Formats: sequence, structure tokens, C-alpha cells
Amino acid sequence: MALTRDFKETINARVQGDSEFAIALLDEAISLFLNGEPETARLILRDIVNATVGFEQLAIETSKPSKSLHRMLSAKGNPTMDNLTAIFNVLRKQLNVDIKVKTTIIYH
Repeated sequence: MALTRDFKETINARVQGDSEFAIALLDEAISLFLNGEPETARLILRDIVNATVGFEQLAIETSKPSKSLHRMLSAKGNPTMDNLTAIFNVLRKQLNVDIKVKTTIIYH
């Protein structure tokens, strides 16, 4: 029998045990949003929420239903900017980080 662990369990364990990894995932989600890959960004955010605050607590802190938050952070979700801002703020507080975005504009 192979000794393997579910991917989500691995992510949860790593996020809970390594704050730098959790912060790097949040940074990656932000970068993906800004670079036109919102589907992947939402899935990463979903993993971070599951490994940290959890959807029930996120629902309380954002005043949004848990099921709505699950849908928002699915591959086909369509959260508003207000909802994304609320989610990022909760995760930022949970991970105790400030979000700073550096951009490089390339003109063609």
C-alpha cells in the first residue's frame, strides 16, 4: 500500500505549520488575479481559507453566507470586488500581514 496523503491535507498542514508558505500563497493569489488568472486565484484563496480561518468564521467576519463564499471561491465563482476585498482583509488579519502590491507596467 502506498503511503500518500491527499493534496488538500498537505496544503492544510503546510499552511498551518509554515506562515511564510501561507503568505506566499496569498501573494500568489493576488498576483494571479492581477495577471488575468482569476480561476486559479480563487482556488488558492479557497485552500488558504480552509487551512486558516475556515468558511464558517469567514462568513461571520464578512457577513456573507458560507455557501455564497464557497461559490465565490470556486473555479467558476464570480465574487464582486467588495467581496474579494472583504476576503483579503480577513485573510490578511488571520495571517498578520500587510498586502503590498508591486507592479511593473510593460508598454508594447
